[in-house]
Amino acid sequence: MPHPHVSQLRFARSEFVRGLDGVKAGEATRRFGPMNCISWIVGHLTSQEQAYWLTMAQGRTPYPDLYQLVGSGQPASTPPLAEMWEAWRAVTAAADPYLNEVDTATLLQHFERDGQPMRESIGSMMQRNFYHYWFHIGEAAAIRQMLGHTDLPQFVGNMSMATFQTPDDGQGQP
Repeated sequence: MPHPHVSQLRFARSEFVRGLDGVKAGEATRRFGPMNCISWIVGHLTSQEQAYWLTMAQGRTPYPDLYQLVGSGQPASTPPLAEMWEAWRAVTAAADPYLNEVDTATLLQHFERDGQPMRESIGSMMQRNFYHYWFHIGEAAAIRQMLGHTDLPQFVGNMSMATFQTPDDGQGQP
């Protein structure tokens, strides 16, 4: 059984997917004022997951240019939605074997950078990751309202699920 923090991350992921259900490619690249677009949000969260659970935890970076495209402080971009979902699915799938092994002792450890322990523990980084999802779920809901979408999710989904799996529409899109 996964650690409760891992379950919370997976639940945040599933709510992220649920909150973006029905967004079309052209809508996902639309920007309103200084806000980032939905496709950027998908890529941005992918970039964080890659940095934490692949680069730092496993020493691999399958999308080395992702941070330049959608990282904090980078110039605004409007990447294609399909490409960002493809990267998100690949990164989260590659992160899951590591996350499956996380326990309380792991969460108390620190990744290292340049031979020095990072300031935040793995546990606080995981919390930052799932809170980051919730921040952008709200932002994406606001963008969807500006796009004129109706019947959006109104509240947190079903938390009673034993495990949180990423839904797939059979077309390769979450």
